[in-house]
Amino acid sequence: MNQTLNFTAGADDAGARLDEFLAARLGALSRMRIASLLAAGACAVNGETARAGLKLGALDAVAVTLDADASAPGAMTPEAVPLDIAHEDAHLLVVNKPAGMLVHPTRGVKAGTLANALAYHLNQSRAGGVATAFVRPGIVHRLDRETSGLLVVAKTQRALSSLSRLFQRRRVEKRYLALVAGRVGEDELTIEAPIGRVEEGVPWWRVLVGEGGRAAETRLGVVERGGRSSLVELEPVTGRTNQLRIHCAHAGHPIVGDAWYGGREAPRLCLHASRLAFNHPVGGAWVEFASPLPAEVAALLNS
Repeated sequence: MNQTLNFTAGADDAGARLDEFLAARLGALSRMRIASLLAAGACAVNGETARAGLKLGALDAVAVTLDADASAPGAMTPEAVPLDIAHEDAHLLVVNKPAGMLVHPTRGVKAGTLANALAYHLNQSRAGGVATAFVRPGIVHRLDRETSGLLVVAKTQRALSSLSRLFQRRRVEKRYLALVAGRVGEDELTIEAPIGRVEEGVPWWRVLVGEGGRAAETRLGVVERGGRSSLVELEPVTGRTNQLRIHCAHAGHPIVGDAWYGGREAPRLCLHASRLAFNHPVGGAWVEFASPLPAEVAALLNS
């Protein structure tokens, strides 16, 4: 049976692409699945069929129709990939994603992703190995492939809806640790520079002043200074694509290992999601999770 979900774009969503808007709200679906729905004409904005690149306005009414196959087990193949689980209860789990792992399958990578591992974890303990309903992991937010650290995942629709609202309303505390080039002079720094996508050249996402650029803000605090680099804590006030990487480079301190934005060569991108805090979707208690700096990043600072 088909199911239609309805959303209303908020003021902060003005100018956002439709596919990005849906990805932020349909955490249980992969980007590929959302793209397929849009290509099939399953989404309408203000009553008219809309495509992925449509720029939304505040108060736009968005309706997307999911067919029965959207929740089929074949849409996300379970794989016995090890998970580093920081916390798990009946409603959600918090995992430590390693650097180098994709969150969702892509056209070129179909296996070994966090989504595959979560699908296995959430379905392996079903009685007798037979499912009454396939449990899809509700991936509420994402990290770049080369970024490590904490991700919260919903186990129920109720938790997914609640967590999605918290992220949309910016009521989730997120902190990252990054090793950046050079000695950052100020102990604290606020970086404000609009970010947009360009159709030509790499990287596609960059500081873009004028048409196409969306306001973006990052707060930076120095944790430790080394000889060639500084360990900093980053708080993304907004949530633009590649925001932390772009803003660090814009401030003259690209993240070590970030070849796209001018960082010096390193075995990995030295960016780690170190803290998550939010109101639990069931009961509302404030919960906090922390993940230490990976050893390989700490070794680069010490060297």
